[in-house]
Formats: sequence, structure tokens, C-alpha cells
Amino acid sequence: MYKLLKKSGKVRRGEFTTPHGVIQTPVFMNVGTLAVIKGAVSTMDLKEIGCQVELSNTYHLHLRPSDKVVKKMGGLHKFMNWDRPILTDSGGFQVFSLSKMRKIKEEGVYFNSHIDGKKIFMGPEESMQIQSNLGSTIAMAFDECVPNPSTKEYVVDSVARTTRWLDRCMVEMDRLNSLEGTINNKQMLFGINQGGTYSDIRIEHAKTISKLDLDGYAIGGLAVGESHEEMYRIIDAVVPHLPQDKPIYLMGVGYPINILEAVSRGVDFFDCVLPARNGRHGNVFTSDGRINIMNAKFELDSNPIDVGCQCPTCKNYTRAYIRHLFKAKEMLAMRLCVLHNLYFYNKLMQDIRDAIDNDCFEEFKAEKIAAWNE
Repeated sequence: MYKLLKKSGKVRRGEFTTPHGVIQTPVFMNVGTLAVIKGAVSTMDLKEIGCQVELSNTYHLHLRPSDKVVKKMGGLHKFMNWDRPILTDSGGFQVFSLSKMRKIKEEGVYFNSHIDGKKIFMGPEESMQIQSNLGSTIAMAFDECVPNPSTKEYVVDSVARTTRWLDRCMVEMDRLNSLEGTINNKQMLFGINQGGTYSDIRIEHAKTISKLDLDGYAIGGLAVGESHEEMYRIIDAVVPHLPQDKPIYLMGVGYPINILEAVSRGVDFFDCVLPARNGRHGNVFTSDGRINIMNAKFELDSNPIDVGCQCPTCKNYTRAYIRHLFKAKEMLAMRLCVLHNLYFYNKLMQDIRDAIDNDCFEEFKAEKIAAWNE
């Protein structure tokens, strides 16, 4: 259940109650594709750095270790030792990202495994069954994330099929939640708005899926090559046509500046691999913008990554030391930078929530963007 605590213009501050705890929104979900954050970050670390929700990938976990193994181990929460909410995406993004290894039909999608080429089929029912086996808190509906650019004719057909798939997801989830032996029989379902960069298709689809009384609604198919301005235009078009008493999730976004812009347009949930991926390559976020820790100028720098940051990395290590670890190809370098970046994102969301609570979000946003742009 979503409870709106405060609203200022389009900006929303809420609480989302789930079977695995209450999520304070706006929130950034930390991406652990294979039930782990890449970069040697544990679930104990996630708690220390303020993570509220962990996100895992249906397609990847289906391949290894397999959702059936996870179910036998008691579900994803027990398997990875995490007692807070987990969201699983549906495998729909892999319809986009593995475009050379899949075929889309009405019944679902035929994949060739990216690991060994083995044939896999996933449709709405299969996606729901896998996510039910994983026992996640929130399951995402199976959809097609269309490539950008796509013709309007293709997008119209794709969105209509995604809508039919959503109906099938709802029926299958109701069935699975009613079965004995289901790990989480209160599993929630979020539908996904699609439509490429065509605002008229997006709006029509938002109106259609809004009638279905789902637990939440996502805006998918953005951050796939379109400009930031186009992305903001679509968010502006779609958000007013989604239920305002349910959480709104912008999938796969993004940079801190994108998050601030999307919060100002009424978005509650975010996720992105970016902070962890950047951290693994020595690109770290600071209150003054991004830096590359491997630059020569940091060789003798005794400052933490970000002065004033309270993450475990910044409280204990210098830029010079972390740069040395990267140069020496030590795994600890990646771990320290991923920890810092995820802390930075989680702290940014806490600061956003505090700013909304204190009626100063617009000033906070302007101040942050000015500092990062410098």
C-alpha cells in the first residue's frame, strides 16, 4: 500500500508498505543482478550504506543458479541473507538487450542463453512462475522494451502485445499466490508503461493499465539511447495519467541529475547499474561531481574520495591508497569504490526525502545541480 505523506507540485514523498517492510520514497534500488552487487559487496554492507530495496534479475537467476534452486533454498531473501524488500525485473529488458539472440511471438520470447546458447522460452506465465519461485517482494510484469528509434507502427503493435501480456501476468500471479507452497503469497505486481518516445502512445497505454489496480506502475523503455530532454518529455507526459495513489517507478535511471529531474516530475522509485559499474572502474561520485580516482593527480592525495562523506570507504581510506589498489589490480579497489557510490546514491535519496519534508526540494535540487555542473 502506498501512502502519500507530502506533495509539493508534482514532487511526492511517500511510504510504500510491503510484506518485507516499509519503503520510504523517493528511493533508489541497489542493483544485484545475480542476487549480489558486483564488486564484492555483501548484504550486511547494503544495510550499513542505507539500502532499502535490492533489485535482482529474473532472466539471469533463471539461468544460474536457476529459480528452482533458489526456491529449494527458501527463496531469494533466505538465499542471499536479506530481510528487506526485493524487486525482481521480469526478463523484459533482456528482450531488448539480447535482441540478436531472441525471437518475439505472441506466446512469449524465445531466447538463446547468452551463457551457452541453450534455447529458453519465457512468456508472461513463465516470468511470473520464476519470480514466484524467487519469492521477491515486488514482481515486474513481462513486457517488451522497444529499441529507440522504432517506427510508430512497430511500437503500436508492441505496446498492444505488452498489454495482453500484462493481463496474463495478473491471472498467473493470482493463481500462484493462491497455491500452497508459494514462498511469498503476498507478492506484489507492478505493470510497465511502454511506447518508445511517442507521447500519444505512452499516454494511451498509461490510461489503459491504470484501470487494472496494480500495486505499482513503472515507466519502462527509457534511458535506452534517447536524449535526456526526450526522457523528461515522456515522464512529463506519462506521470499525470498514472494512478497518483500508487508508486511510480522509472526503470534504469540513472545519473544523480536525472534522478533529481525525475523526482521533480513525480517519480518515486529508481534503479540503475551505473553507480556500481562506475565504481568498479574507478569513477566515483562526489558532492562536487564525478572524478576518476586513477588520474595521476590523486597519487599523493590524502583526502577521502569525498570530504565529509560518512561511507565506510571515506571514513577509512585516502584517494592515494585507492588509486594504488586500482593500479595494483587489487579487488579491494572495486569494493571500496562501489561501496562509496552506492552510499552516495542512498544518501542522495535520504537528502531528497528530507528536503521534501522540509519544503525546500527545489532549492536543494538547484544547489546540487549547480555544484555538479561546476
